[in-house]
Amino acid sequence: MLKTGDLGAEFSALMLLLPLGAMGPMRVTDLADLKQADPSTVSRQVAQLVKAGLARREADPADGRASRLAVTEAGLSACERLRTARTALLERALSDWPAERVDTFAQLFEEFNSSVEALLRTDLGAPPRETA
Repeated sequence: MLKTGDLGAEFSALMLLLPLGAMGPMRVTDLADLKQADPSTVSRQVAQLVKAGLARREADPADGRASRLAVTEAGLSACERLRTARTALLERALSDWPAERVDTFAQLFEEFNSSVEALLRTDLGAPPRETA
C-alpha cells in the first residue's frame, strides 16, 4: 500500500501534481484558482513538491518576471503511483459489487462530476457573497 509520505510530500500537496501533469506548467495562482484554494496554502504545498523534487519552478514565457510550476520526471512517476494506488483502492472497495451495479455507479459518478464541474465554471460555484 502506498504511503504518501514515501513520496516526500503531504497528500494535499501531492494532489496538485495531478492537474499539473495533465494540464502542463502553470502559475501557482492559476493552480490555486483551479483547486479553489487559498494561494498562500497552495504556495506552501508547492514548496513541498519542489523540495521533494516532484516539481520545479521555471520562468513563465508570457512574463519573465513570473514563474510557473512544472512536474518533473519524478513527479510524473509519483502521479502514476498515486493513480495506481487509487485504482487498487477502488477495486477493493467495489470487489463485492455485482458488475451491473459497478457500471451504474460509474455512470452516475461521471454524471455527478460533470454537473459539479459545470457548476464550478459558473458564478453559482463561487462562494456566497455577504450582503450588507
